[in-house]
Amino acid sequence: MREFLKTRVAVAIIGFLVGALAVGAAWGIVSVTATPPAPSPGPVAGPEPSSSPSPRPSSTTAPDVPTLSSGCPDATETVSTADELHSALESASAGDVIVLEHGTYLGNFVATESGTADAPITLCGSAESVLDGGNWKGDYVFHLDGAQYWHLLGFAVTNGQKGVMADTTVGSVIEGLSVFHIGDEAIHLRNFSTDNAVIGNDITDTGLRRPKFGEGVYIGTAESNWCDISNCEPDNSDRNLVADNTIYGTTSESVDIKEGTSGGVLRGNSFDGSSIIDADSWVDVKGNDWLIEGNTGVNSPLDGFQTHEILDGWGTRNVFRDNVATVNGPGFGFSLTPERDNVVACSNSASQAGEGFSNVTCAG
Repeated sequence: MREFLKTRVAVAIIGFLVGALAVGAAWGIVSVTATPPAPSPGPVAGPEPSSSPSPRPSSTTAPDVPTLSSGCPDATETVSTADELHSALESASAGDVIVLEHGTYLGNFVATESGTADAPITLCGSAESVLDGGNWKGDYVFHLDGAQYWHLLGFAVTNGQKGVMADTTVGSVIEGLSVFHIGDEAIHLRNFSTDNAVIGNDITDTGLRRPKFGEGVYIGTAESNWCDISNCEPDNSDRNLVADNTIYGTTSESVDIKEGTSGGVLRGNSFDGSSIIDADSWVDVKGNDWLIEGNTGVNSPLDGFQTHEILDGWGTRNVFRDNVATVNGPGFGFSLTPERDNVVACSNSASQAGEGFSNVTCAG
């Protein structure tokens, strides 16, 4: 069982490192076939690349997403009540596997103990194992509070102000959860949380308390909150992987990537922005050196993918490639404001975008 856990987390960490290399090398040359744009709002592929020199996306292989686990590892402890779960979290140690039996666990749950890279702590259940915060105006349903090397696997999270909050966690995997009916955002990595993976989760029905805070996945901290969260320093929640998640029914962005974060990978996710009422895109990238690759989106109130420069020096050197944007909205598939050193590869495509493919010329 511990060999299984060691292999899973090792694969995730390798994925993060390769992702950082992919973006760091994003100014190499790749040969990509582009199709001239069709008239908007019909299908729009990447326009012809500019003949002038411009940064090009790298041909470096994108990071491997860890293979989704088929079930829980062998339990070291099985719990069936909220009290038992609280106790198990308090006494957890490296290599433990806490398995949730089917049922509802009412309360707010906090993990402060840490595993190791070789022996993470696993909390595992099925969609019928439900952590219920009791009130979407209340607290976090599950909080990794300084706890490192955890694997959250397979269970459901509902009815809290925030679903899963991770503060200062390292090397943790949040995988295969069903997160729904949440007051603000569903999953949030912040306060220098690095080298983590958020993979294969089903996220919906957020923003019940404040629609503007109803993101699906939120990475980092807004500059306006740095003094509250990260000691007035940029929240360098770096090298995180967000992959293969299904995100819909959110009132704000599917994924919000904040200034201060760097070197992450957003890959293979599916977005539906039909419920967005307090944002104007599926993805908003305000960090640096992110690779945004192979995602698909439908139905946005304005644009599909955006970058913004909230603070000088941030919102640059991000690479968009192989994404498919069916916008069904009045804006662009890819809107970079400003362009800076961001790259939109011609391998992206956009359709039903009122303004067309992008406000910048594609590269490659």
